[in-house]
Amino acid sequence: MSNHQLEPPSVNLTLTTYDVVPPPNRLADRVQIRIGFSTIRGEVSPFLVQLEYWLDGEWQVIVRYDHDGESPGGHDVRTEGLHLDVYRDGEKVREVTVSLPISANDGFNYAEDDLRENAERYVRRFERWHNITGRANL
Repeated sequence: MSNHQLEPPSVNLTLTTYDVVPPPNRLADRVQIRIGFSTIRGEVSPFLVQLEYWLDGEWQVIVRYDHDGESPGGHDVRTEGLHLDVYRDGEKVREVTVSLPISANDGFNYAEDDLRENAERYVRRFERWHNITGRANL
């Protein structure tokens, strides 16, 4: 596998290099899910799953799940549990605990499922916070 650098726009974070970075999955004209992950002996680790919105000429993070127990300041879902980072104006404003400690594979699957199932709710909140009226067409 080749390495690709995954750099989410509008977020001032240093991220890991992931082995697998598929093209973002468009959910609507202005909404997409971006995923990056690596595997170690069949276990997904580290990973990033985030929902993004096209605003002001760039992709901005709405919410993000991540797991990287090896990086300084990283989160390890196996010991800390899964959490959801909530973003507003390009900054993380809240961290929501989603589960007790969980395997990285289960956390990765949960994150993808949650963003697909709840994208409309997350997008509507983002649009409300940024005074946007229904541009996402979800």
